[in-house]
Amino acid sequence: MRTAKHLLFILPIALMGLLAGCAQHQLVKGDRAYERMAWAEATCHYEKAMQSMDDRAIALRLAEAYGQQNNLRKAADWYAYADRLQALNGEEALNYGRALQSLDRIGEAAKQYERVLIDKPEDAVVRELGLAIADHEAFFVDTTLFTVEPVALPGLISAFSAVPVGNSIVFAGEIVPQGSNTNPWNGASYLDLYISSPGVSGNWSAPMPLAGEVNARFHDGPAAFSADGRTMYFTRSDYYKFRLNKDDNSVSHLMLFSAEKQADGSWGDVKSFAYNGLDFSAGHAALSADGTKLFYISDMPGGFGGTDLYVCERTVEGWGYPKNVGPTINTSANEMFPTMKGDSLFFASNGHRTLGGLDIFLSTRTSDGWSEPENMNYPINSTFDDFSLAMLPGDRSGYLSSSRSGADRIYTFDAHDPTLTLNVRFLDQEEGEPMAGVEVKLLDMTSNDTIVLFTDKDGGFAFPLKPGREYRVQGGKDGMFTESRDVSTLGQRTSRNYNEEFRLKKVVIDRPIVIENIYYDYDRWDIRPDAAVELDKIARLFIDNPQLAFELGSHTDSRATDLYNLVLSEARANSAVDYLIRMGVPADRITARGYGEKRLVNRCANDIECSEEEHQANRRTEFKVTRTTAPLP
Repeated sequence: MRTAKHLLFILPIALMGLLAGCAQHQLVKGDRAYERMAWAEATCHYEKAMQSMDDRAIALRLAEAYGQQNNLRKAADWYAYADRLQALNGEEALNYGRALQSLDRIGEAAKQYERVLIDKPEDAVVRELGLAIADHEAFFVDTTLFTVEPVALPGLISAFSAVPVGNSIVFAGEIVPQGSNTNPWNGASYLDLYISSPGVSGNWSAPMPLAGEVNARFHDGPAAFSADGRTMYFTRSDYYKFRLNKDDNSVSHLMLFSAEKQADGSWGDVKSFAYNGLDFSAGHAALSADGTKLFYISDMPGGFGGTDLYVCERTVEGWGYPKNVGPTINTSANEMFPTMKGDSLFFASNGHRTLGGLDIFLSTRTSDGWSEPENMNYPINSTFDDFSLAMLPGDRSGYLSSSRSGADRIYTFDAHDPTLTLNVRFLDQEEGEPMAGVEVKLLDMTSNDTIVLFTDKDGGFAFPLKPGREYRVQGGKDGMFTESRDVSTLGQRTSRNYNEEFRLKKVVIDRPIVIENIYYDYDRWDIRPDAAVELDKIARLFIDNPQLAFELGSHTDSRATDLYNLVLSEARANSAVDYLIRMGVPADRITARGYGEKRLVNRCANDIECSEEEHQANRRTEFKVTRTTAPLP
């Protein structure tokens, strides 16, 4: 009995020891896979180890490994597990926040970013991520501007970075491995460069590896081509014979190479880029249209952090020393996959304000650098990684790459003009009632075409506008002032309703109309800048009504003598009239008159103490119609 009891006592202990030994064994295997970046293998071993242990560091490794496999749900689960054991902060909280943001769990992501900012309040990238969450709806401001469709390329596990070459595309892709040469990262083949063409029915041909010396034992791609199609720049793993070269931290870097098209159409004469390094990466080449600039990415020392965009200028000796394109483009996170179209630079970043993961941005070359990067918004971008946008000729369509389906895929996109609508309404200013039958002229000042429309019973109409145009809307009716306004669609890239409401005034001979905000400094008659803005509107009104003649009258406050004020008001009236004539009002249709202090609008007569604001109200300008050649009601 004593022996049996003893056995019952030691069996659980032995079992616990056995489980602990098994967990340790799985942990060792997981660590080895992790160091080789064999993420799928690492997650398998780590999860088995975690069945009998509670290790925060392993939970974080599981989160990272699942993130590298684009399994963000599992990554978020393991970050949450680690967070329960001990609160995440710093880089841990940042990575958890990124995973949550990509899963559209933006409220939870915001809390993680707040944790990071407590420790690093100066972190510009985290601030941008927080602002992206606060202004989340801005990414969906106009979802009609692009149509995005996947490209079906048979036989590939993943494909990305499509570059148009004639009617075909060249891209980086991976297939189910054949033989033992397998990428430990995900169990697929290493990346190679492929070419495919669309068929008559819309289906794409089976991708074929590029012929020649460009597809080697390890990763090759993506690629960029010179304008004449004779030179290719492509990214390749740093390797020697059958082994990847690694630095002191066991990291294998990428390098940039060039190749020349041979007489038989294959690619050869492969050369290493002059500014490759043994302890940093270089890749993702892009060329300017004239071939004088080579853009690429690198994490070389001296950058802003992560991978930055660099540019080399072509010289007679070759490519000049690379220059960082600067802080407008580059952040402390990653900028990647540049492409050029004219003066436009497209690139991917997870350091600017993004919808999640990498987003595609557009920046334009300026006289002193680059414009502020503009997020291309949904549906070009998604909550997952979106990158490698390449425009086709005509700038209305092209290709992009995205992991939104769970793996990297190539997509086509087509651009659409924004929907721009002019909504106009005319009201009677005195009655406040809609004015039906108002004749409205819509002048396209770009094409000089004019369309005449009439308002409906509700006093309005709607009219579609074209992007990149300037319009003038002019409307009037017998017995009413005609008014006009300018509407510009220049630079308008999203759909918009332009709403213009006109309140037409009746034309009454000799009835003064105060010109709001036409004031003068004390004892002065020159036109102030704020007055010029209002006089510009009056000039438009006078020009729009060629059948009318006007008097422009000026008034002073009661300070100074009556005679002085009369002279001063005459000077002010003449100054305003001269300004209007310079703005195009015919001199024979406008006269000036000064009234001095004869027609005060408040109590501030001679010897009465008033505030400056009260005196200012008397220093006003009015106009009235003095004659008309048109019928009045």
